[in-house]
Amino acid sequence: MNNALAQAMIAKRMGLTAVVAATGAGQHGVATASACAKLGLSCTIFMSAADMEKQPSNVDLMTLLGAKVEPVRPTAGSFKDATSDSIRDWTEKLGEVYYLAGTAVGPHPCPTMVREFQSVIGRETRRQAAEKWGGTPDAVVACVGSGSNALGIFHEFVRDPTVRLIGVEAAGFGLNTGKHAATLAAGEVGVYHGAMSYLLQDEEGQITCPHSVGVGMEYPGVAPELSFLKETGRMEFYSASDEEAVEAYRRVARLEGILPALEASHAFAYLEKLCPTMPDGAKIIISCSGRGEKDTETVFNYPIS
Repeated sequence: MNNALAQAMIAKRMGLTAVVAATGAGQHGVATASACAKLGLSCTIFMSAADMEKQPSNVDLMTLLGAKVEPVRPTAGSFKDATSDSIRDWTEKLGEVYYLAGTAVGPHPCPTMVREFQSVIGRETRRQAAEKWGGTPDAVVACVGSGSNALGIFHEFVRDPTVRLIGVEAAGFGLNTGKHAATLAAGEVGVYHGAMSYLLQDEEGQITCPHSVGVGMEYPGVAPELSFLKETGRMEFYSASDEEAVEAYRRVARLEGILPALEASHAFAYLEKLCPTMPDGAKIIISCSGRGEKDTETVFNYPIS
């Protein structure tokens, strides 16, 4: 919502009357539709038909808020295809439509704007950590799909060398299966949607289809800034499988009374490996980047071995 409202205000300031956006799990779509409803802008959201079937509650919310939800129907449609269609629609109507990027990818200045508007999360985290602990956390953990959630909380701490920044990607069915969305762990540098970053691609440079039980993580690229932070060694990157994420969702629900989105559940899943390596009393912050009501059917029906 921080990002969606800020960019909708920019669209209004520019004198534009319509907004176009893409969404995967539907969270950015709902935020964008809300901002447009508040500011009197027409709103079109592109979403893959497969994701619409997985996230019907968010589709209903977007429609209720006045947005037109356009289904994208390639053979293996996902967030990347919705993004392609939204950018295509925007470039055909540059004089009247604003492209409201939901994540820190795409052509400049989209990644910078999203990072900046989302960084309020990190600033609030620093303030609350100072109030609660009198200092900074020892580690900050966030899931990494395309990167807006991770950059939103990490950016504030990049210049704090004592704070470990840990990103958790989607290992899907396993990194050795080819059915995952672990771009930083298994990708190669390339250009996609107007930005150079790590990408999931084949030996001929063709984009491969990502997979994750958290549909908001199904993007074959990642924020250029996260790619840079990987290469400089400032951030650590790990991965969690579909099964680990679903089990973490159930565990957080039972122990905390919180339903985290399946995307954020990847970050919670990594605690099983991280916590035994940390000293007693270590202060770890998890970015719980979304609500999990949208994922209840997926979790109920997911077979745990």
